[in-house]
Amino acid sequence: MIKVIIIGSGNVAQHLINAFQNEEKRGNGIELIQIFSRKKESLISLLPLDKITNQFSDLLAADLYLIAVSDDAIEEVSNALPFKNRLVAHTSGSAPMTVLNSSNRRAVFYPLQTFTKNKAVDFKTIPICLEAENDADFELINKVGKLISNQATAINSEQRKALHVAAVFVNNFTNHIYQIGNDICNEHQVPFAILKPLIQETAQKILELTPEKAQTGPAKRNDQKTIEAQEQFITDENQLNIYKILTQSIQNNGKKL
Repeated sequence: MIKVIIIGSGNVAQHLINAFQNEEKRGNGIELIQIFSRKKESLISLLPLDKITNQFSDLLAADLYLIAVSDDAIEEVSNALPFKNRLVAHTSGSAPMTVLNSSNRRAVFYPLQTFTKNKAVDFKTIPICLEAENDADFELINKVGKLISNQATAINSEQRKALHVAAVFVNNFTNHIYQIGNDICNEHQVPFAILKPLIQETAQKILELTPEKAQTGPAKRNDQKTIEAQEQFITDENQLNIYKILTQSIQNNGKKL
């Protein structure tokens, strides 16, 4: 039985709690024995109160400690752990493994997905990027990863950094573009819901085509009259700057600059 402790109570931590508890119920050789949260009440809807502690000194012995906190807090939390030579992994996409205190064995257990509280996800479909300082520790986190996901794989720190930047583009920035579309619709009394089939088709196409082949629109066609007309239509300076930058980027795609 692999014993796991999660340190944190945010979006990632809560989804990991659910994923581990599901596998524990199935008897798949893993046990979530404890959670650390500064605010116990934030987790009482997910697990019994006696499994939650807000004191580092009360942390139990475990095979793996997962630090699922904000990037800026990882080092502080790692330094506060009251033990040595245990396997500690963080769940960040951008923080290096070396941000963890070297008094413990260090690893990374990064689930590559966007998480929102109270929005269920199928953890089996989520890629988990793994890294460890030695083979034995990698073998353990790989086993844990494969218990909760069908896509656990070795990814080094540089590759993980690249993945996280790419994820910011395809997820965070894309969602912000949705927000701009929503704002334009609201400004002109058009329901944003009309765009949802287009959003769904755009996402579906990328599962079958490369981004380059899926690209459409006036910038791709170099339809200058439409581009100029739309630039004149947009009155918000921030929206106009984004429109121009993205239009130019699409037109420059594949060209040597």
